[in-house]
Amino acid sequence: MSDAASPQLSIRELDTVAQVFEASAVLSEVWGGDRTGMPPNLLRALAHSGNYAVGLFEGERMVGASVAFFAEPAARSMHSHITGILPSAQDRGFGRMLKQHQREWGLRRGIGHVTWTFDPLVSRNAHFNLTVLGARVTEYLVDHYGAMDDGVNRGDESDRLMVSWALAAPPVPTPADAEVRASVAIPRDIEALRRREPEAAAVERRRVRDALMTHLAAGRRIGGFDERRGYLIVGGD
Repeated sequence: MSDAASPQLSIRELDTVAQVFEASAVLSEVWGGDRTGMPPNLLRALAHSGNYAVGLFEGERMVGASVAFFAEPAARSMHSHITGILPSAQDRGFGRMLKQHQREWGLRRGIGHVTWTFDPLVSRNAHFNLTVLGARVTEYLVDHYGAMDDGVNRGDESDRLMVSWALAAPPVPTPADAEVRASVAIPRDIEALRRREPEAAAVERRRVRDALMTHLAAGRRIGGFDERRGYLIVGGD
């Protein structure tokens, strides 16, 4: 199955043990050598039981993978647990290609929403999820996964924003300036800051957490993201 514009690109369900091991290795490389994030046996079980488990291939080389599993039946939703693109294949629109494939796969199975989490300090993910895809923030999760030992998250708390993507609805638009009550800026490159100044990165984590949770507790919500201003806060009295 392929949704790619180029004949060299294809998205395929992980049907074989070899593909499962390759996908696990791809995701391990994306997350800095972590072999526990999506172990082959768990990935094989999810794929074999009918969940969303695909690889993105450039020719016969897998350059990305994505895994999602179904939520409770009444919710008509699935949770996208992990999507990763090899560093050598990033910034080529492959992440959006995988998300659109996931959307079409879900719609064919009666799925109304896809949820996932992302680190609120990673600017490019905030832009992609809220501005490009138009997903909606539903929850702030403090240290959601506990301590993580991969090369990306090691040494930091695993705060996450939960988002919900309505597959059949238009993207949620970025709020107009008149709607914006406040904004919460985030570092331009938190990953570089973590490597260079981990203590400063931890201060940024707490600052953004406190600001966003204060707004949410007051009945406001995160209405969108702007690369210059950060999270755009709307609603409330």
